[in-house]
Amino acid sequence: MDQSRAINGLAPFIALAKSANSPRAAADLVTQATSAANTYVFAALLEQPNVKALVSNEQYGKFHTLLEIFAWGTLETYEATTDLPPLSDAQLQKLRLLSLLTIASQRKEPPSSSPSSASNLSYNSLCTRLRLESSIELEQLVTEAIYSDLVVATLNPALQTVVITSVAPLRDLAPGSVQSMIDELAAWSKRCSSVLADLEAEIQKVKDEAELRAGREARTERQVKAAMDA
Repeated sequence: MDQSRAINGLAPFIALAKSANSPRAAADLVTQATSAANTYVFAALLEQPNVKALVSNEQYGKFHTLLEIFAWGTLETYEATTDLPPLSDAQLQKLRLLSLLTIASQRKEPPSSSPSSASNLSYNSLCTRLRLESSIELEQLVTEAIYSDLVVATLNPALQTVVITSVAPLRDLAPGSVQSMIDELAAWSKRCSSVLADLEAEIQKVKDEAELRAGREARTERQVKAAMDA
């Protein structure tokens, strides 16, 4: 699923947010948006004034926190945060799918990964982190993610692994994460420069050895020729 399609899925809720003038209405809108079938990005909704106003509301402020978790958090984040609204079955399934995207993305290196690189995730670790009780439940979740174009993945029941080769770029960026990404990219660039320098040094070493070998062979050839001419 591309971002434009995901943004289109959120568009009706952004429109509704303009008329959600009471905290209760804005909180209900959060519940609707996080339950809807095709909504996977939420940053634009978080920026709507009526939704932002929930932050300072004593009764409904936790709905704003809940929306933030759907934007860039995981099921583990939800469980670690106190006093949040309970999740409906639809919300729980949505948050599991979003969490799967994050887990798979975290298993890959930054841009050093090639398009063919893959995340190999064990059934056991995914069931634990996604609070699933069986391999069957996990396989059903991954299958839904595949058919929803959230991931490109292969199930391997024999090895009890999920091989994810592509993750849709749908998770929103948490505040402060841009600098973290810049730092990560800078570190990756430094590693690439180091590897490139090592390769260039190795290439130069091979060239130097080849020149020395060629010189020795030329001298030997001249010596042999001189001995034959004597």
